[in-house]
Amino acid sequence: MPTSQYSSSFGRLQAISANLLSQDFIQNLVRAKDIFEMTKMLESTWYGPEIERAASVHQPPELLEVALNRHLVEINKISLEATPFSGRTAIRAYLLKWDIHNIGLILSSKSMGRTITETEPFLVSSRNFPAGISAGNIPHDEIKIILSQSGVEGVVNQLVKYNYGTILMQHLDTYQKTGDLAPMMTSLQGYYYQNLLDSLKFFQGDEGTIRELVRTEIDKKNALTLLKSKESNLDKEIVGRHLVEGGKIPMTALIEMYGIKNMAEFVSKIEVHFALGQELAQYKKTNSLIDFEVALDKFITSTYVKKLKNIVLSIGTIFHFVISAEHERENIMRIAYGKRYNLSNEQISSMLLYE
Repeated sequence: MPTSQYSSSFGRLQAISANLLSQDFIQNLVRAKDIFEMTKMLESTWYGPEIERAASVHQPPELLEVALNRHLVEINKISLEATPFSGRTAIRAYLLKWDIHNIGLILSSKSMGRTITETEPFLVSSRNFPAGISAGNIPHDEIKIILSQSGVEGVVNQLVKYNYGTILMQHLDTYQKTGDLAPMMTSLQGYYYQNLLDSLKFFQGDEGTIRELVRTEIDKKNALTLLKSKESNLDKEIVGRHLVEGGKIPMTALIEMYGIKNMAEFVSKIEVHFALGQELAQYKKTNSLIDFEVALDKFITSTYVKKLKNIVLSIGTIFHFVISAEHERENIMRIAYGKRYNLSNEQISSMLLYE
């Protein structure tokens, strides 16, 4: 039987996966007194080198986010290097999300008049690797030029050479009239997901789970858009322009759900796809949508991410490693968020993602 082209990828990433934080360690972070103590605890882990490098310039909580972002860039680089040639298009397409993430932060900062120094630390970037290492698009030096632009229009013009600007340009007039960046970001998200789904065509025959995961991620984004819009009582026509195509729930069904006036009825309709009844009870107490987002993340993790671990000797192995590293970063950030806003340890633990 011929050796799989993913054999070496599996072995390399399995070895590196030993550095992922254990559930016990994550719970110790939850019990930490504050973000300073969390950061000190993380110095003994694979985040240590980036924490040490960033400490010369930053202090917690900014230090922690800078270190997490730069560590993630290194993980993305390792993942891409471990991917056989036939799978690189799909991995690059998935990691393109960090270009979209960075562009969103830059556009928001320009819209609010923030300086370069206020924005740069929060980009998923490193002085050693391109911010867009995922797709090899936007080098760090170019990010500096983009950040130096005087406003949103300058950023959009600078991004034309990377195709993103062409997408954003279509909504520049709307932004200039309304100051609303949402149409720009929705178009970028639509481009991202369509490109990713196109890259996951069945070249080997075992990408079905990943495609289902991506389509459910689109449903999650759309569901959260509807929930936030329902809370703000936005017009149905406006909401429709902020939804992304490609999910498992038809656009017509989403718009129909949004037409329901009562939040409880809305949740009951979407429960056909996502069980959110328990979160509705919590929402009535707190008026916070974060419980809905956590529930959707947990559903995707338990339904799809666990399955990727079992698709050995395939691109699923690489996706599982990348997503596991992202979940670890998300867990640390949620713990830090909880510490910052004085949430109880029980509340923080309920927000964390485990397989």
